[in-house]
Amino acid sequence: MWPYIWSAWTIAFAIAEGIALANGKDDDTLSETTRRLFRTRTSKAGRAVFAAGWIGFSGWFLIHILTETM
Repeated sequence: MWPYIWSAWTIAFAIAEGIALANGKDDDTLSETTRRLFRTRTSKAGRAVFAAGWIGFSGWFLIHILTETM
């Protein structure tokens, strides 16, 4: 069942992001929302928090997938 749930989530995300890209409005894509949430355009602290979180998650996910642990 989980593969179907993850597939449905991926399709829903792709549709939402596609609509956001197609409509041309500001602040509705995942990237724009992430920039606004972390204030990456105006805050060095926001940039640092986002970078640390992204690097931490990426490192964990890489190890998780390659070693099948955690």
